[in-house]
Amino acid sequence: MERTILVAGGGVSGEGAARMLLETGASVILYDGNEALEEEALRAKFPGHELEIVLGELPDEVIGRVTSCVISPGIPMRAPFVGRLKEAGVPIWSEIEAAFRHGKGRLSAITGTNGKTTTTALVGQIFGNYYESSFVVGNIGTAYTQEALKTTENSVTVAEVSSFQLETIDTFHPEVSAILNITPDHLDRHGTMEEYIRVKELVTKNQTDRDVCVLNYEDEVLRVFGERLPVRVLWFSSKRRMPGGIYLEGNTIISEFSGKREPVAKTGELKILGVHNYENAMAAVAVSCAMGVPMEVIRRTLREFKAVEHRIEFVLERNHVVYYNDSKGTNPDAAIQGIRAMVRPTVLIAGGYDKGSVYREWLLACKGRVKKLILLGDTAEKIAEEAKSLGFTNISFAPSMEEAVELAKAGTEPGDAVLLSPACASWGMFRNYEERGRIFKELVRRE
Repeated sequence: MERTILVAGGGVSGEGAARMLLETGASVILYDGNEALEEEALRAKFPGHELEIVLGELPDEVIGRVTSCVISPGIPMRAPFVGRLKEAGVPIWSEIEAAFRHGKGRLSAITGTNGKTTTTALVGQIFGNYYESSFVVGNIGTAYTQEALKTTENSVTVAEVSSFQLETIDTFHPEVSAILNITPDHLDRHGTMEEYIRVKELVTKNQTDRDVCVLNYEDEVLRVFGERLPVRVLWFSSKRRMPGGIYLEGNTIISEFSGKREPVAKTGELKILGVHNYENAMAAVAVSCAMGVPMEVIRRTLREFKAVEHRIEFVLERNHVVYYNDSKGTNPDAAIQGIRAMVRPTVLIAGGYDKGSVYREWLLACKGRVKKLILLGDTAEKIAEEAKSLGFTNISFAPSMEEAVELAKAGTEPGDAVLLSPACASWGMFRNYEERGRIFKELVRRE
């Protein structure tokens, strides 16, 4: 029986999935609900391949012909056409599920509300320094489907996976998984915190007692979750010794993975700032140890590794004022980590799309650190109201990032820091957090 697969979503994820499936001989129907897209422009992305393209409403006739659907992570499961596919009994898989079915070699997968990108990038660099064939894929920017057919039995892959991608896995099975933390996020998509937690924990769904799951002992949700897992749990902690795990003791990261106490690195040797980044480093050490990388390679890579773009990224210092881009702080908990990394009086630029987040804890973390708050986007008034209730008075509103940066420059004096750490998604003003961060950096660098 010929495989006819519906690929839903014409963006990067959908493009990667469609190309991979075409190369495996499947018949592909590329579907996007945006009927304003140009069919020929989409078709031009697949030279040498024939595929059907459907835009706008998805006809019943198409649903009747497909054997499965690969859905892009940006499409919510409550979308009407998804319900129609389910009613027709069509299996719905995420892009990472499709890639896993065609990939080879060993796989590690990293998820969590915050720190995924930094941890995945660090693990990827460690793998690259040790293994001859390694891949870094997923939510970090390179679709897993784009690389899956390049993998071999000798390859190792590290994937950053989001809750949106985990929502529709079936056989996806990492040898080593990691959940860094779970705090409220994407409740507009998942509805409840309980559902968000359930979806995050799906990264371990197909793991067995031969596999490893790396967990943060200081996360109360994960501490309970780890007690009922059938896999080997490898704990890391920034606050206490973890026998058999990875932990922070004073300013030194310690590993007991091998059964003996072994110093890994001093925090002062790292080029990444803040306790949250030390936790990311410990998680990366744990994943890498579990995947068989020698400690000397891990240690050397930790000292070489630089901060991921858009995550407390140093931009420049001008007139004794330091500028940082933390555009990846897309929720309050991530933004708390950004503000805690600041050691100077800080002018903070924040605000954006409202994902239904609560901002009180983040604003409490800002007290005593933030001297001026500059707000933009849909959440500006909501954040300002909460800030005023906590005693913040130095608040300005900006209709654009350009004006926000000008207000920030005008509000500083030598010895200050300017931090873009929005605590909100970028949608509505920017295509994504990367574009927001790049624009911020361009504006900061203007003389």
